[in-house]
Amino acid sequence: MTTTNGRTDGLISRFVDVPGARLHYEVRGSGPLLFVIGSPMAAAEFAPLAHAMAHDHTVVTYDPRGFADSPVEDPDGPSNPDLRADDVLAIFAALGAESADVFGSSGGAVTGLALVARHPGRVRTLVAHEPPLLEVLPDATQQRAATQDIVDTFRTDGLQAAWMKFMVNAGFDLSAFGDGPPAPHGAPVNPEQELAEGARFFVHDLAPTTQYLPDFEALRASPTRIVVGLGAESGHLLTQRTSVAVAELLGVGTTEFPGDHGGFLGAPGEFANRLREVL
Repeated sequence: MTTTNGRTDGLISRFVDVPGARLHYEVRGSGPLLFVIGSPMAAAEFAPLAHAMAHDHTVVTYDPRGFADSPVEDPDGPSNPDLRADDVLAIFAALGAESADVFGSSGGAVTGLALVARHPGRVRTLVAHEPPLLEVLPDATQQRAATQDIVDTFRTDGLQAAWMKFMVNAGFDLSAFGDGPPAPHGAPVNPEQELAEGARFFVHDLAPTTQYLPDFEALRASPTRIVVGLGAESGHLLTQRTSVAVAELLGVGTTEFPGDHGGFLGAPGEFANRLREVL
């Protein structure tokens, strides 16, 4: 079932029911269809980029299951890139879309790679921006242990301590975050939601996403054009290493985008212009 809520600013907010969840997604603009997705980042964080792209694209953003306005039936239910890829395809179906371009950032890039491998021909161009696929690294064993340590820290010391350890391992400068790093998708409306989303991310999302191994043979054989995006200022980040490794496994180079891992947040207009060039 799909429900719709219209708004006077042209943005259309919709919901679609999928097994185990109710997905919230937003549609704005007109032109070629472009999905802009993250994980765990939700639609709100991509709104400035989506607005900038909506001048010449129909842009779809969404809240991954278990985050923001996409509730799940079981908070301890599964979460993995294959499941999220099928969720995105359900939104394709709700829109009556046979194909679309996809920009996926971070965990959303992993979702995009799963979507291309699982559903050949449905994605025209995938821009996989800094996919955090730690299993492709030479030190994957150490990275697996670091991920487990982060999860254990969440269970023993709480959300803030886990976020701090996560950001350090990812290579971020913690001084840039003032009182502490952000919650998974910005600022939840209350502490209870913040904790629930933190649990969803650290206990259920983090390891299945970072330890996911795409079907690289299927990806190389896919009719989809795959672009691996890498921030111009991401040289100090763990995702710089994963992006280069993924590009090598796909037989392509990396494509530079403005900023670092969250470049679309700091300069959405500049980032949108670069995304247009790449598409």
